[in-house]
Amino acid sequence: MKTLIKHSFLSVALSAALLASAPVAVFAQAAAPAAAAKPNSASQVVLTSSTRILSTLDQRRAEFKSNPAALRQYVTSEFNTLFDGDYAARLVLGVHGRGASDADVKLFGQALTERLLSAYGARLADFNARLKVRVKSESPLPGGRGVKVETEFLQPDQTVTPITFYARNVGGQWKVFDVLPEGVSFVQTFKTQFDTPLRQKSIAQVAADLKSGKLQVNGSASGK
Repeated sequence: MKTLIKHSFLSVALSAALLASAPVAVFAQAAAPAAAAKPNSASQVVLTSSTRILSTLDQRRAEFKSNPAALRQYVTSEFNTLFDGDYAARLVLGVHGRGASDADVKLFGQALTERLLSAYGARLADFNARLKVRVKSESPLPGGRGVKVETEFLQPDQTVTPITFYARNVGGQWKVFDVLPEGVSFVQTFKTQFDTPLRQKSIAQVAADLKSGKLQVNGSASGK
């Protein structure tokens, strides 16, 4: 169940994921918060977005099961709304992104997102939405880089999974750029996985390998 939670989180966002070998977004119904979520705060965005997405998945489950394209369109829209893909891509690229053009960074981020959604998005049609989330705390990150929102996800059997969201304010809107289910960072996971390919090829070439499926989100080459 915990692996499914991590995978489901990255598909939506970060999701995620958004994290096992691939952090994926898990959205849950809001429980009584351990800490009050202030209006227009990152915590409130996590709570309200989670509730909206879970409600939609439940209401349109039959449609999404019979029409995977509709599910993919919905998940992609929510992912793009909630996730700061370009910033996360720069963090994943790390030293390999120094001096890289915005176009190359966006290309890499889009390819990574597409591969994640292709690998895990369809699972959301069967996802058990009976989860609840409560905010434990929200605190500023050093250097004004954003905020850290610590949450707990409760399963029906009362099993608790801690998930931390990192978010920053972009044009007046809070966007998630990293997710840490049980302390496993989406950004750090992919930063490690793509280090070797990025040492061997250009950002554009790695993006092309991702789009074609030659390079998988778990870091393994297809066909192996």
